[in-house]
Amino acid sequence: MAKSSKDRDRRAVVEQMRRDQQRKERRRTGAVITVCAVIGVGIIVAALVPVLRQDRLASGDLASIGASAGAAGCRPVVKRKATGNQQHRAVGTRISYPDAPPADGPHYPTPAAFDRKFYTADDRPAVEYLVHNLEHGYTLLWYDDTVAGDRTQLAQVRAISAKFEGTKLTDKFIAAPWTDKDGGAFPSGTHVALTHWSTGGDPADVSKQQGVWQYCAKPSGSAVRTFTQDYPYSDSPEPQGA
Repeated sequence: MAKSSKDRDRRAVVEQMRRDQQRKERRRTGAVITVCAVIGVGIIVAALVPVLRQDRLASGDLASIGASAGAAGCRPVVKRKATGNQQHRAVGTRISYPDAPPADGPHYPTPAAFDRKFYTADDRPAVEYLVHNLEHGYTLLWYDDTVAGDRTQLAQVRAISAKFEGTKLTDKFIAAPWTDKDGGAFPSGTHVALTHWSTGGDPADVSKQQGVWQYCAKPSGSAVRTFTQDYPYSDSPEPQGA
């Protein structure tokens, strides 16, 4: 009898230990599930925040994006005699442009695609393609590594380019990076450059063509709006080209 009682006591102790262990495992599993859920929600929120921020930027008009005209630190527009009209070079030929970035010059026979309005350093076509876009009347917004490394400013550039995502000739706009591999740096204190290839007021006289530049410290939809109004696609050597 005494032995049987001891066995029951031992089994009771073992059973209690088993139940205690199960409770601990359930608590541990619940804690792991909770932590994973919190991490999952955090990942989703982190992914959504840039999208929501980008949507807010894109929801306003062009002039509301980025710095105001007064705060953008834009320098006066610079114009110089343009060269390279219809001067095509074989694809793969590296062309050395004297300006950073170019607003004119020899270029590849085909331009970059009309439907792409924004590029990063990972997918940007060669500068020689983009110069052909300039000849067709595009405004190019070039941004340097400072802007590329600033999440807020890069989002502003992307939102500016989104305002030109159409199929009209007035949507001739591309935003693209300018890196130290492409050539010299922008003027001190500036990180954005707007460029355009102008007829100089006389489409029939190639000698009147001008490269047009405006350098700014910050991305500014207001500055872009003014620049594209002052130098529309129609003021270019080949305005009907895609």
